[in-house]
Amino acid sequence: MARKKLSQSQIASIIILWIVLVVYIFLYAELTSITILSVIMSGAIVFIPVYKSLKK
Repeated sequence: MARKKLSQSQIASIIILWIVLVVYIFLYAELTSITILSVIMSGAIVFIPVYKSLKK
């Protein structure tokens, strides 16, 4: 099934929310290797679809 291309406002909202979440985690959570790995994996989950949408 083909997906619709993300709009610029959707892309901006997704990225801003992800950045807010990461800043919150870095400020208030205990930084362990699992936390850092989770942030990296969530970044891949967020930015790969955004990249694919921009590439279309």
